[in-house]
Amino acid sequence: MGDLFEAANPAAPLAERLRPRHIDEVIGQSHLLGKGRPLRLAFQSGKLHSMILWGPPGVGKTTLARLMASAFDAEFMPLSAVLSGVKDIREAIAQAQQVLQQRGRHTILFVDEVHRFNKSQQDAFLPFVEQGLVTFIGATTENPSFEVNNALLSRAQVYVLHVLSAEELGTLFERAQQVALQELEFDDDARERIIGYADGDARRLLNVLEQLSTAASTAKVTHITAEFLDNTLAQSLRRFDKGGEAFYDQISALHKSVRGSNPDAALYWLVRMLDGGADPRYLARRIVRMAWEDIGLADPRAIQLTMDAAQTYERLGSPEGELALAQAVLYMACAPKSNAGYVAYNAARAFVSQDGSREVPLHLRNAPTKLMKHLDYGRDYRYAHDEAGGYAAGENYFPDDMPIVSFYQPTERGLEAKIAEKLAHLRELDAKAKNK
Repeated sequence: MGDLFEAANPAAPLAERLRPRHIDEVIGQSHLLGKGRPLRLAFQSGKLHSMILWGPPGVGKTTLARLMASAFDAEFMPLSAVLSGVKDIREAIAQAQQVLQQRGRHTILFVDEVHRFNKSQQDAFLPFVEQGLVTFIGATTENPSFEVNNALLSRAQVYVLHVLSAEELGTLFERAQQVALQELEFDDDARERIIGYADGDARRLLNVLEQLSTAASTAKVTHITAEFLDNTLAQSLRRFDKGGEAFYDQISALHKSVRGSNPDAALYWLVRMLDGGADPRYLARRIVRMAWEDIGLADPRAIQLTMDAAQTYERLGSPEGELALAQAVLYMACAPKSNAGYVAYNAARAFVSQDGSREVPLHLRNAPTKLMKHLDYGRDYRYAHDEAGGYAAGENYFPDDMPIVSFYQPTERGLEAKIAEKLAHLRELDAKAKNK
């Protein structure tokens, strides 16, 4: 087995030169590769099985698949779901049959970005996986529960890979220095910022180091400082998939931080998403939704403030308009919370969807014509403004045959405490009117 730092081609990309040759050389994923852990046991078992490797970019999915092929002396056949179709799948299967017949080698069919395949494309693998002709290893950055069909999912073990920690990226940083960057020195601030740029992605770390090596050689620089980084590297965005699970995870974290009344956490997730390239207009829409869902009538000012923040962003754009979104998030996190309106709306929708179409009571119907008045439309309707206190106590506004319902249950927080007091008073007036 070749040493980790050997390279058949010294001009190969740094990521390829540092690719592990054995699982002991893999950095990270100790929850899968540590002693007695699932993937290490899979390597040690001597038995291949189909699997799906789920994790963000740059955490070693392709590397682990290649190591599996090497450990089991199997043919490694990669497919990219971005570039391939059913025809490519058939060709890969035919090649696997040929390899088995002519060389007696089993094939690992590695499908990168497997979530990009549609259902029929994913189904094309099933008979050959069941026959044992190929061992299927899929790699995905998306939740396989949603993106991989059940038939394929039931035949593959799912392993979840994690982003690399700062410490693990530091170890990779040191390895890269030993291989290709011996002539460069990095001050602590520069090293820390490079690891921050990588954001848990090993491939990104190595690509940045490679760019720095080229830039330093051109500038005849051997000492890398934070200032050199700023002058050399284009702005590097955080890891952020605007349509993937990371996007919805962070939106969820933002929403739950607001709901949980933690302004610092809410601000952190907002800034994380802005830093990662999320569309501020989308965030503005979600912020308005939060005000209606989780604050509601406990503090109606939050609704207006979030609308104002969204309009401010439309006028100012980035980065100035982002301050308005940040302050709206802070206000909501500090505001009293109530989902009573949200719960009431959902309860009413559920009731109506299952109920029949009840008639509008005659006294509530409009009567713009003589015929309608003759048919008693609007008869005995009580005009609330003419009643004591502006309230027609005991009046019924539901269909006549409707059971008693109470969708809206205000909380005792914020303005809703006052609303609850008023509604309780009105119910008392209703009870007195009915007992007369």
